[in-house]
Amino acid sequence: MSPATRRRPAAARTSYAPLFAALGDETRLALVSRLGRGRPCSIAQLTADSSLTRQAITKHLRVLEGAGLVSCMRSGRQSLFALDPAPLVEVADYLTFVSAQWDHALSRLKDFVER
Repeated sequence: MSPATRRRPAAARTSYAPLFAALGDETRLALVSRLGRGRPCSIAQLTADSSLTRQAITKHLRVLEGAGLVSCMRSGRQSLFALDPAPLVEVADYLTFVSAQWDHALSRLKDFVER
């Protein structure tokens, strides 16, 4: 195993479960996708093409906010929500790390079986 494969990503969290749990819902994934377009959106903008109520969207946004994926800022009387891509980059690095571990383990298994 190469040194790069053995090392965990530098900024690894102790648990990615809250992030995966937040992304494990279709509505929240759609919100992340919508906010990923780069512009902060209000609740009204996020509910415009949805059958969900403002309250339901707000609850989903709070889960995303709790996982560190979304931030909320005030603009006058509106709350605007924006995506913070840093946790997604961090989890992508972690998944690359895990994938490399599996590749190495499967390679060792293949070598063992072929002997």
